[in-house]
Amino acid sequence: MPSATPMPANDGITIELGDDGVAQVRLTRTDKMNALDPEMFERIIEAGSVLQRMKGLRAVVLSGEGKAFCAGLDTASFARTPSPDEPELTERTYGNANKFQQVAMQWRKLPVPVIAAVHGVCFGGGLQIASGADFRVVHPQTRMAIMELKWGLVPDMGGYALWRGLVRDDVLRELIYTNREFTGAEAKELGLATYVDDDPLTRATAIAADIANRNPHAIRAAKRLQAGMIERDTDAILLEESIEQHAIMRTRNQVEAVMAGMERRKATFEDV
Repeated sequence: MPSATPMPANDGITIELGDDGVAQVRLTRTDKMNALDPEMFERIIEAGSVLQRMKGLRAVVLSGEGKAFCAGLDTASFARTPSPDEPELTERTYGNANKFQQVAMQWRKLPVPVIAAVHGVCFGGGLQIASGADFRVVHPQTRMAIMELKWGLVPDMGGYALWRGLVRDDVLRELIYTNREFTGAEAKELGLATYVDDDPLTRATAIAADIANRNPHAIRAAKRLQAGMIERDTDAILLEESIEQHAIMRTRNQVEAVMAGMERRKATFEDV
């Protein structure tokens, strides 16, 4: 049975790490459809920090409890007066990101694969959080939208960085400029969903369990390579592939992967 990782009470997010190394991360502000208020931003970032340090972690499933994955920004936040010591949006308080961008970008920064299981409603900031996952399993009737232009804003939680390579340029422009709503089924055609499934959480968990049964060093190396694929030139990609492969070859886990495959048995890997 999974063991709960301690998080502050009533914080809007929970983490449970299973014996297979798959962490179930759930947004739990169900009375507000997991909408994002200042407290939720803080708690989600805290959860990301917990996952960065977690021993035995091999994959993450990110989902929302209740009727929605995440309804986006809590509109009550529009009336909030920023505190005097709150950093400017242009300040990089989390490496290359501000606080709001980190909530979405941290899933790409985690060393292990993250799978978002999306249902109900996934609007605005919620869609940008889901886009931070390595891929998304979405219920066909999920209501989705890049919502920010409805409020006279632009997407600013990492969306423009995360949607590169997912959505065709002209299609993305139309989705942003019109903030039109689309379904989970349509999201797959648009490039914003990897799979469409009537039970996204079960499907996402099954994929995560499959990933967790691979050499964890190789999985982490593959995610690092994937992260640099768009931004690096060809020569740099080729060199980085060689560096990662050189570090993995003939290690205990790599040999175990070969032996388990040849002997048709489940592999037993050392955790990172």
